[in-house]
Amino acid sequence: MVEYDFSGKVAFVTGAAHGQGRSHAQHYAKHGADVVVTDIAGNMDSVPYDLGTGDELDETASLVEDEGQEALTVQMDVRDESQVEAAVGEALDEFGRIDILANNAGIVTVSDLVEMDEALWDEMIDTNLKGVWLAAKHVGKHFVERGDGGKIVSTSSTAGLVGSPGAGHYTAAKHGVLGMTKTLALELAEYDVNVNAVCPTVVNTPMITGMTEAYGEEVLGSMGELSGPFNLFDTEDPGIEPSDISEAYMWLSSDAARYVTGIGLPVDAGFSIK
Repeated sequence: MVEYDFSGKVAFVTGAAHGQGRSHAQHYAKHGADVVVTDIAGNMDSVPYDLGTGDELDETASLVEDEGQEALTVQMDVRDESQVEAAVGEALDEFGRIDILANNAGIVTVSDLVEMDEALWDEMIDTNLKGVWLAAKHVGKHFVERGDGGKIVSTSSTAGLVGSPGAGHYTAAKHGVLGMTKTLALELAEYDVNVNAVCPTVVNTPMITGMTEAYGEEVLGSMGELSGPFNLFDTEDPGIEPSDISEAYMWLSSDAARYVTGIGLPVDAGFSIK
């Protein structure tokens, strides 16, 4: 593991109850940051699998504390601006600053676009695109007011780079994250804020487990056919590990990437080059 120094810094992580968000929170703590761990900690109407829970969010906080760092736990729905604004305010009251926003919260559901219910579309866009904007808006305001820099890293996807049949709403949201990343990078450049995104392939998390249980293992099989044998797909142990994505998050959050802004970094085992 590469060593970064986030001593004295505070990371604000969305979707931190389990999966990639938990991994990011642990990694920030390993490298010396205090961490605000946030999650909706409940289910959503359009999502046919369990999302993170309050108990899991508390477990993430404990993992941060096990690394010797302070953790603040906040239950927050990224779709609701008042909740996002309040969570950022609570973090500032607790720590006095936020240095890194890890915009990780997201969902995945499956339906062809011509058959999709409007509610399925709306909850996807509200969570995976609007939620990323709201967190960036309110943490970004803090960066502007403080005036001494910051880092925003958001989770896009290989579906932000190419088409993804059966998930057009997810694809639209993840393409949107990249467009927003580029624009925020330009708007916040004068305040010394780096804004980037990571584009993962399938990652072995409770989300993917839940998705395959809800929709069938053929969902992963079809993605494997699209990407070719050099990608990593296995219905028994699908995808790469959350820590592989966390390493990209750590680099983009560090001074080592101080001249990197406005990009979408694929961590995809070759998915997007076919």
